[in-house]
Amino acid sequence: MTASGSSLRAVKVAGASACTMLLALALPFLTNFTAPRLTSFIGDFPVPDFAFAAPLRLFMSSPQPTPDAPFVCDTLHSYRTELVSLDPLVIYIHNLISPSEIASLLRTAEPAFLPSSVTKNGRVLKTADRTSSSAGLPRDDPAVRCVLNRSRNFLGTMLRDGWDEMGPPQLVKYSAGQRFNNHYDWYDIPRWANDDSPRTWNRVASFFAILQDNCTGGETYFPRISRIAPTSPRGETAWRGGLDEQIRRGEEELRPLWSEHEDGGLAFRPVKGNALFWVNLHPNGTGDPRTIHAGLPLKEGEKIAMNIWPRQYYASE
Repeated sequence: MTASGSSLRAVKVAGASACTMLLALALPFLTNFTAPRLTSFIGDFPVPDFAFAAPLRLFMSSPQPTPDAPFVCDTLHSYRTELVSLDPLVIYIHNLISPSEIASLLRTAEPAFLPSSVTKNGRVLKTADRTSSSAGLPRDDPAVRCVLNRSRNFLGTMLRDGWDEMGPPQLVKYSAGQRFNNHYDWYDIPRWANDDSPRTWNRVASFFAILQDNCTGGETYFPRISRIAPTSPRGETAWRGGLDEQIRRGEEELRPLWSEHEDGGLAFRPVKGNALFWVNLHPNGTGDPRTIHAGLPLKEGEKIAMNIWPRQYYASE
């Protein structure tokens, strides 16, 4: 073999080695391409079985996304409560609704939101007092049924099984500037049952649970509610609830879950997953005017909440 032949062979070997090295170095970065471009570029080229090819093997063998799994109710979901007022009864509930329940409820309600209305003297009306949007929820939806069952258990002996019921729930959405002025959840005149029976009903209590809290403002305000213990002679700071929860959330500015409003009463800021519960009726079935409340105007962002109104039925006289 001549010297020139040997030189040519050496050049070919060096070139092949260089190509192999470049391909090996490039393989880890090929995962930045989308799958169609990657397969068209490599084709049936055998992938070397060494460390440089590991990212490519992981990409090719990774599982493809699967559709959302069906909702499963967590019957062991836990929450905790704080007493706010005894007369009328107002309770603050931490973590009443879980993140997975919130996501499912929002998906179900999203296409159904319409401008909110109110009921006065048995008539459904649009009014400037309420500027939010509302969506009814089907009671046979798995997430709705899950939350209603938990709420029913919370009520204990307040409802009579086979006679009273939880009632249809509702989601309400507020955007910047929207509000719901002072109102009651109970009716002046009990409503007739929808099952053609000679019965009437009223909203014995209310749950108001926050599902979305990426907002400022929008507090739920009770002008006639006071905390249980009066201000002490030495003026100690009253219990305002939930600061430990806020620390766990990593919020720099510690803000109370509720505070005394400058015009009197208590204002509760929206916190995702948490809820307020209060009793609307006196023992004789008449409405308690001290439960008047308002959704203060939202300054910015969006607030979404869930109304649950348990129904207490009465035999027609």
